[in-house]
Amino acid sequence: MTDLLTIGELSVRSGVAPSALRYYERLGLIRADRTGGNQRRYARAELRRVAFIRISQQVGVSLDEIRAALESLPGGRTPSPQDWERLSASWRGRLDERIRLLTKLRDDLDGCIGCGCLSLQRCTLNNPGDALAGEGPGARLMLPRPVSSDGE
Repeated sequence: MTDLLTIGELSVRSGVAPSALRYYERLGLIRADRTGGNQRRYARAELRRVAFIRISQQVGVSLDEIRAALESLPGGRTPSPQDWERLSASWRGRLDERIRLLTKLRDDLDGCIGCGCLSLQRCTLNNPGDALAGEGPGARLMLPRPVSSDGE
């Protein structure tokens, strides 16, 4: 077994489409060597970088943040368990908030049937007349409410 993988082999092993791998490479998230025929060859260690990228994305970390995290590693090496612990700790607050929002969404959807709620008066997504437009975009009733300057 060779230590280098073709893009097809990396795709099969990682579960990531070749087009996404080329995109990750273009962003500097993974690295490939080139053969004399200009074909990509990836070190097996790139499998761990791709896994790190996929897991980080699945928990809501942007590709820019992932790139910064990978660039913070000495010599551009693959993240170790200690690196993952340090990096994930910096994302913990955001993950906790995301879990809270997902739990709220799940619990609020328990009262819905089909495409509507049992009661639009209690619906957490209902915003008659777009009354909450001044608070910003998105489902304002699901998002954390802004705190006013007087603490209310």
